[in-house]
Amino acid sequence: MNKVDELITELCPQGVKYLKISEVCETITDYTAAGSFADVAKNVKYINNGIGFAQLIRTTDLKTHFNNIDKFVYVDEHAFEYLWRVNLDSEGLIMPNVGNCGEVYYVTPDIFPMKHNVLGPNAIWIKSEKVSVRYLYHLFLSTWFQIRLAKIVSPTGQTKFNKTNFKNIEIPVPPMDVQREIVRILDNFTELTAELTAELTARKVQYDYYKNKLFTFDEGEVDYMSVGELFDIKNGLNKEKSAFGHGKPIINFTDVYNNRWLDKGKLKGLVDVNDDEVLRFGAKKGDVFFTRTSETKEDIGMSSTLVDDIPGCVFSGFVLRARPKTDLLLPKFCAYFFSTDAVRKTIVRYASVTTRATTTGPKLSKIMVPIVDIKRQKEIVEILDRFDGLCNDITEGIPAEIDARQKQYEYYRDKLLTFKKAV
Repeated sequence: MNKVDELITELCPQGVKYLKISEVCETITDYTAAGSFADVAKNVKYINNGIGFAQLIRTTDLKTHFNNIDKFVYVDEHAFEYLWRVNLDSEGLIMPNVGNCGEVYYVTPDIFPMKHNVLGPNAIWIKSEKVSVRYLYHLFLSTWFQIRLAKIVSPTGQTKFNKTNFKNIEIPVPPMDVQREIVRILDNFTELTAELTAELTARKVQYDYYKNKLFTFDEGEVDYMSVGELFDIKNGLNKEKSAFGHGKPIINFTDVYNNRWLDKGKLKGLVDVNDDEVLRFGAKKGDVFFTRTSETKEDIGMSSTLVDDIPGCVFSGFVLRARPKTDLLLPKFCAYFFSTDAVRKTIVRYASVTTRATTTGPKLSKIMVPIVDIKRQKEIVEILDRFDGLCNDITEGIPAEIDARQKQYEYYRDKLLTFKKAV
């Protein structure tokens, strides 16, 4: 018998009490705590470019750990007077009640960027002095609770749930000693996962550093040739919507955007094509692909190299194909080189923006590529492959360990948070 079982046997042998969320949580609130949303909105001044008196905390900010500072939204001092009741000045939980309704964020004042931080729209803030907030955090993430939350989420239109229905959900409330012991056990799992995540972040910084350094050469150390000299660049295939979902493999925008190299296992898209289209828009091992257009300049020209021969494979019209004219470059060498900071900056600098950001073959042709001997290329690839495996391989390395720890946490969380109900 573990300590949790011992405590339950000692403190609540007849079972655990179940109470409505509204009975144990002091504050479940959003803008409506300071008046109707319409009334408040009239008096709130949002500041998108610059620092205001208080930051508007949205679940998107919590998800990104406040990394997208250029996308922060602020309110001025006058508006803060209308939002003072949702000033996030104590421990609590934030949950979106519109959109990603199953998300749960544990917050304390020290995690926020500013002194004054107010709750953003489409979210609820949950505080309690009767129940451990950390206990609630683990409970609300549990499969047991997520199933009950799903029952009150609207199945049509934008996903959302009614706050009154949320307050009426009954949850298990064991004695505080039981809550503390469950929190202690589960927090140990989350702390280990956080340590591994921090290590992964550090490794990725190290990976990026060496990727850029290995492609930095002293003046006169290597010769350079332009992409235009080394590759033939071609636009991709455009087909009607009905042609997709069956047929031959196709390299799509997302394939190139999300992968630095492509192999047989990474391509999921299919398209109906004839022999002439396969000939004109075919893809073969060694081809480098670039995203051609996107919403922002930073997202265009993302590259991926095909490292397998895939019979019948073609590429999309949202992608540019650069086919090698020579055998001077290894495919993996290209995959790493075209993702370096220097190349990314060159692509962004030459991009054009009207309604969307775009790049073209002539613009990509200006990129200068270092020509180093094949032996050195192999050495560079071997070094970066080790970093890539450590940072990105989901079957081994840090990502695999994080995944294993997360599954372990989820198993014990659901087990520890299953209680016999008192009658």
